[in-house]
Amino acid sequence: NLFPHPVAEVRRIADQVGAKTLFDAAHQCGIIAGKAWPNPLAEGAHLMTMSTYKSLGGPAGGLIVTNEADLAERLDAIAFPGLTANFDAAKSAALAMTMLDWRDHGAAYADEMIAMARALAAAGREVVILEAAGAFGTETSARNSEVIHAGIYYPKGGLKARMCVEGRRRLYDWCAAHGIAARKCGKFIVANSETEVEGLAGILARAQANGVEGMARVSAAEARAREPDLTCLAALWSPETGIVDSHGLMLSYLGAAEERGAMLALNAPVERIAAVAGGYEITVGGETPMALKAQEVVNAAGHTAPTLHGMIADRPRQWYARGVYFKLDGRSPFSTLIYPAPTVGGLGVHLTLDMGGQAKFGPDVEWIDGVDYSVDPSRADGFYSEIRRYWPGLPDGALIHDYAGVRPKLAGPEEGGSADFVIAGPETHGRPGYVALMGIESPGLTSSLAIGDYAAGLLLSGA
Repeated sequence: NLFPHPVAEVRRIADQVGAKTLFDAAHQCGIIAGKAWPNPLAEGAHLMTMSTYKSLGGPAGGLIVTNEADLAERLDAIAFPGLTANFDAAKSAALAMTMLDWRDHGAAYADEMIAMARALAAAGREVVILEAAGAFGTETSARNSEVIHAGIYYPKGGLKARMCVEGRRRLYDWCAAHGIAARKCGKFIVANSETEVEGLAGILARAQANGVEGMARVSAAEARAREPDLTCLAALWSPETGIVDSHGLMLSYLGAAEERGAMLALNAPVERIAAVAGGYEITVGGETPMALKAQEVVNAAGHTAPTLHGMIADRPRQWYARGVYFKLDGRSPFSTLIYPAPTVGGLGVHLTLDMGGQAKFGPDVEWIDGVDYSVDPSRADGFYSEIRRYWPGLPDGALIHDYAGVRPKLAGPEEGGSADFVIAGPETHGRPGYVALMGIESPGLTSSLAIGDYAAGLLLSGA
């Protein structure tokens, strides 16, 4: 064990920083299990984000270190005097505090916003991120399948196609460089009717036009050779599709933004944006309402983005498509992702895996009038019939209702339920110093780095 008496030591640290959940966080990140962290920089142990560091009374800018010696010195000087007598313990404490920040401040942040904040902060802007909720990443970025999409389905030349393919390539590199868990597990797109078999050719052609690498059509026998429990007439194989720990990814984005001086303000809902001389006035509500003046504004407010946009430009029409997820009770027989043929408004009830191998199914599509994350357990009835088209062996009673997400749609069911991302700069709406991101549904997570840089570029260039 890294600590001579790990349970007592972790509880002592929890008491010292006034964070009782630290014990659970430490258990999750492997301290009590005795897992060694030989390279804390690669594993993320070097990062304490601003919200955690404030709880220690540290400087307002947070703490970022660049090497093990700096980590030891600054932990010793600021947070835990004397702890560096056992440097392994110091590394473990830093990692535990990183995990605590993850637990206490949300699973994931709005991916495109935090990536853009990183890009703008790197360009020398003074960036403040206004988050309406008490935790970052509690909505669209956290309520998804955590899939790294290859870029298969989207019309050539559109923002979804371009951002997804570029973003996917960059995302794998980012995860490798920052120690974020990600895996290219690949996926099958399966056809189980003659109509669906005929549709595979169009899906493959679109993927190839978008520059997706390695896509291939395979026979039913070839698909079953990889996944014996799979039933299909034919399939497409996508080797570039993968999965990612979205929680760790968003925290790494936030760390990169804060390292460059960006600041995150929680419980800061934006109620009004008005164009004024020299920029914009932003009315912030919450327990401590205020008015802010900004030369430049990026509207990446997810479901609220069209409403805020309508205060200074033409508001687009929006729709809400809820998708629920059920998890599998028991071990998954699949090691790859399984997708049926696409449906109106979504990609069908597909099987995905998390980094621990837990299988989940969803999302389905239900058009609703507003944001509502409730899950009706009775929707499992429809899931069983859809899943058994490609996995007839799904046992009765094996689905457990899990969570729901709501897609921010710019097209309704009568329009096919699919529209491109909208990333609108001054050239589009005529407002200098303002960029709006709307309809950032899937593949927004995969595209996040590309979206962030693209939107930041519009703001910096004035285009």
